[in-house]
Amino acid sequence: MQPENTADGTDHPTRDLRTLIPEYETLARRTTVLNPEPATPDVSESSLGGKLLWPADEPWPSCAQDGHWTFGPDLRNRTEIVPGEVPMVPILQLFARDVPDVDFPEGKDVLQLTWCALIHDEDEDESPGPVVPRLYWRNEAEVRAGGLLTDPPEAGEGEYDEDNTPTPSTLSPTPALDYPSRWDLPQPLKDTWEPRFRNESGQTVWPPDGNVIGTKAGGWPAWIQPASWPTCANAHTMDHLLTITGDIQLGDCGGIYLFHCVTCPTHPWTWRSDSH
Repeated sequence: MQPENTADGTDHPTRDLRTLIPEYETLARRTTVLNPEPATPDVSESSLGGKLLWPADEPWPSCAQDGHWTFGPDLRNRTEIVPGEVPMVPILQLFARDVPDVDFPEGKDVLQLTWCALIHDEDEDESPGPVVPRLYWRNEAEVRAGGLLTDPPEAGEGEYDEDNTPTPSTLSPTPALDYPSRWDLPQPLKDTWEPRFRNESGQTVWPPDGNVIGTKAGGWPAWIQPASWPTCANAHTMDHLLTITGDIQLGDCGGIYLFHCVTCPTHPWTWRSDSH
């Protein structure tokens, strides 16, 4: 192991939570890291920012939230309020075959995510984050049988913010083990971490954790601020579905986190965000 240099200038063996806290190893969850690469994906592929397998008879989603806005040409002192309704942009499409550890609703094998790529003032009820997402579960065979939308509307100039819009990319889904960040440690571990992580000088040094940072499906959220797990209307704690971070600029946002309830048959969902 390579040594790490601590605040007191003393070298200590590199250690992470899996070696310092044996109980941490039991918290592993399976995740699929999506690994986007800029390309031109088609509707038959899992993709970030690519075309979606969209039913011909279903209207394309739009956002008409009051006061959504974008920076104007002068980023230092100007914003532009965008009036009226604007088309949402494709964010993510995942086929169940590429993310086998994601719990899809019965009879569904495609997950799609769109959002309004303008900036939204955060509101606890209407917009708990900087974007306004919509999540869809579909059956590929049913969509194809009914025909595909071939020319979806696109957000025009001034109707989106570049920071909230992904570069079209194909995915290379890779399974991995994911561990909670410090924000998701069970309370008994939180209560004991300080004495375990004190170095020889008496300072507390937080070691690296095993949380996967990146756009991923399943596993643990890649929080950079304290955890904010949602519950559904039936008081079930929702499961983490998606983390989107790093592969889209998202201004100073750390990430967008999607959750769904696998206990309720309708798979209700919601989202959270945090920032740097």
